[in-house]
Amino acid sequence: MKKFSLLLLSAFTFTSIYAQDITDALRYSQNETRGTARFRALSGAFGALGGDMSAVSLNPAGSAIFSHSNITFTGSNTNVKNETDYFNEYTNTNDSHFGIDQGGAALIFVNRNSYSKWKKFALSFNYEKTSNFNNFWNARGLNTNDDGDFSNSIARFFYDYAEGQRLADISALPGESIDRAYREIGNQFGYGNQQAFLAYESYILDPEFDDDENTTYFSNVEPGNFNHDYTYLATGYNGKMSFNFATQFEDKLSLGLNLNSHFINYERTTALLEDNNNTGSVVNHINFRNSLLTRGAGFSFQLGGIYNITPDLRMGLVYDSPTWYSIDEETTQYISTKRDVSGVPTTQIVDPRIINVLPRYQLQTPSKITASLAYIIAKRGLISFDYSNQNLANTAFGPSYDTYLMDQNVVIQNALTDVSTYRVGAEFRVINLLSLRGGYRYEDSPYKDGVTVSDLTGYSFGIGLNFGNTKLDFTYDQAERSYQNNLYNLNGGGSPFASIDRKNQNFTISLGFSI
Repeated sequence: MKKFSLLLLSAFTFTSIYAQDITDALRYSQNETRGTARFRALSGAFGALGGDMSAVSLNPAGSAIFSHSNITFTGSNTNVKNETDYFNEYTNTNDSHFGIDQGGAALIFVNRNSYSKWKKFALSFNYEKTSNFNNFWNARGLNTNDDGDFSNSIARFFYDYAEGQRLADISALPGESIDRAYREIGNQFGYGNQQAFLAYESYILDPEFDDDENTTYFSNVEPGNFNHDYTYLATGYNGKMSFNFATQFEDKLSLGLNLNSHFINYERTTALLEDNNNTGSVVNHINFRNSLLTRGAGFSFQLGGIYNITPDLRMGLVYDSPTWYSIDEETTQYISTKRDVSGVPTTQIVDPRIINVLPRYQLQTPSKITASLAYIIAKRGLISFDYSNQNLANTAFGPSYDTYLMDQNVVIQNALTDVSTYRVGAEFRVINLLSLRGGYRYEDSPYKDGVTVSDLTGYSFGIGLNFGNTKLDFTYDQAERSYQNNLYNLNGGGSPFASIDRKNQNFTISLGFSI
C-alpha cells in the first residue's frame, strides 16, 4: 500500500476534485425580491420609477429621481415554510429569521446653472441582501424503489466511488489513524476516494479480495426497502454593495451607473439516516453527515436609463452585466453504521475531524436585461410594470482548464434555460399621510423540464406613512414555488429525491429620511 506522506500534519486536506454542481451555480445566479418595504410592496416593479434606494439598486438612473438627499434603513423577518413529500409521507417545517436587509443613502446635487441642460447629479451608496439562504427542511419516508441493486440506498452512492479503485487507495495503512488516512487520501486522490474510504472503514463495503490491488467490492447492505430521514439546514445570504452615479438631462432623461461588489456567505449541513431490516443485510443503520462552508466575492456593473415619454408616462431600461465570482469552499464529513457481527450489534464511527479545503473556483452568472413602464396618475397614484430576461444556461464555472468544471458547464447548458420575470405594482395615495400599495410577480422555471424547480408566483401589499421628511413603510410579501431535491448524487443518476412546496413570507419595515 503506497501513499504520499505529508510533511505538515494539519487538520486540513486540500482535495483535488471539485464538488460544485448545477445547484451551486443556480443558487448564486438568481436574486430574490428584497430591499426596502416600498420596493417589495410593488413586487420590485420599480425599473421606471426610481426615487427609492432599492430602485437605485435595480436601475442606477433611479437616484436622479430623488428631489432631496435620502437615507433609508430596512429590516425584515423572513419565514420559510416547507412541505416535503417523500414516498407519500409528508413533513412540514417552519423557520423564521430577522435581519437587516438594506441600508443606503443618496446625495442629490442640483445644478444651479439655469443655462445648463444637466439639471441634477446624484451619488449614492446602497447595501442590500439579494438572496436569503436560510432554509430548513426534513424528508422522511420508506423508499420502496427496489430494483435489485440497492440503488435506493446510500450504499450505492459509496459503491459508485469505490468500484474500480485500488483497495490501497481507499484504505488506511496498518496503524494509521482515521484522520491521517482520510487527509492523505484526499490530498493524493481527491473527493471520490475519500467517499470510498468512509464506506470501507464503516463496513458498508468490503473488497472481493483482501489485497492492495483489488478493484471490485460488494455491499454489506442488501437490496430492499429503506427508511430515510434526511435533514437539510442552511444559513447565509448573498449581498450586494452598489456605488452609484446618476444624472438628469433636462426633465426628460435620467442616466446612471452602478459598480457593484458582491459577497457570498453560505453554510449548509445535511444528515441522512438510513435504516433497513432487509434479509441478509449486515449493515442495517447508516448515519451520513456533510457540512459545507462557502465564502465568495464578486463584481458586476449596471447601466440604466429612465425616459419621460410624457410628464405622466415613463419608461426604463437596465443592463446588468454578468457577475464574476471567486469562491472558496470547505467541507467536513462524518459517518457511523450499525451492523450485526455474529449476532452482536456493533457500532462503527468514522469521524475524521478533517476540513477539506476545495480549490478556489470562479463562477460567472449571466447578464440580464430589464425593461419597464410606469404611469403616474395625477400625483395620487401609479401603476408600474417590469419585464426582465436572463439566460441561466450561460452560467459558467471556471477555470476553463478544469475538465470537471467544464463538464458541469455542459450539464448547465443542457438543463437550464432563459428565465422571464414579470412584475406589476400599484400605489394609491389615500391622503398625504397614507399610501396603499400592492404587487404581483411571476418568474419562469430556470429548468428546461419545468419540474426540478417550478415557476414562481408571488404577491405583496403594504402601507406607507409620510411624515414630511420622515417616511415609515410596512410590507408583507409572499412567494411560492416547488423543488425536487436529490438526497445524494449518484454518478449515473437515479438518486432518490424529495418534492418540496416552499412558501417564503416576509414582513418588512423601512425607515427613511429626506435631508
